[in-house]
Amino acid sequence: MCSRCDIAPRGRGNICCAFSRTRPLGGSELLWHSLAASILSWYGALYALLLRCSVASRSRPADAIHPASKASESRLYTFSGETKEHLRKFRLTTSRAKDPQAVIYMIDKNTHEIRQALDDYDEARVYKSLKEVAEDLPDHTPRFVLLSYPITTSDGRLSVPYVLLYYLPITCNAEVRMLYAGAKELMRSTSEAGSVIDIESAEDLEEVPEKLASK
Repeated sequence: MCSRCDIAPRGRGNICCAFSRTRPLGGSELLWHSLAASILSWYGALYALLLRCSVASRSRPADAIHPASKASESRLYTFSGETKEHLRKFRLTTSRAKDPQAVIYMIDKNTHEIRQALDDYDEARVYKSLKEVAEDLPDHTPRFVLLSYPITTSDGRLSVPYVLLYYLPITCNAEVRMLYAGAKELMRSTSEAGSVIDIESAEDLEEVPEKLASK
């Protein structure tokens, strides 16, 4: 290996073709050597960059490596302390309920706060049936619906699935669609819902009991 250019020597006397002392460099040889040196320099810089990235990634927490993770979402969207407490109580109090119960949540487009939606009377309502939920779902705006729905399994046992219904009407605009899509997993994990069921219209609620029974 030549000590000056790190290129394997060739020809008589094991002398590097680019730095041969036996004859002057030709134009094509000079061009070849310049190109080879540039390539080696580029590869060296690339290797150094990859090495620094590798070391940095091992030293950073997982949330910093994956910007789309829950930590990143929690910086974009917010829950008030009151909302978090309501989510916890709703999950616990409905775990043994004998009747369906649901609450509807929305995202404030200006503050990105996730909070319970109000009904036509400006009240935070707990719905007792899917029909009631359907009546309050907006036509063109997504919503999150937390649903506790008791069902009887095939062997006669009572089961109370707790799920998140992700209501995304096909008529909503792209900006709002992206806003809710970005919060979907954060809402599921914060509410501790067991699973997510996607629906596109109020009529899709009629299929929810069948989907829950088949899980």
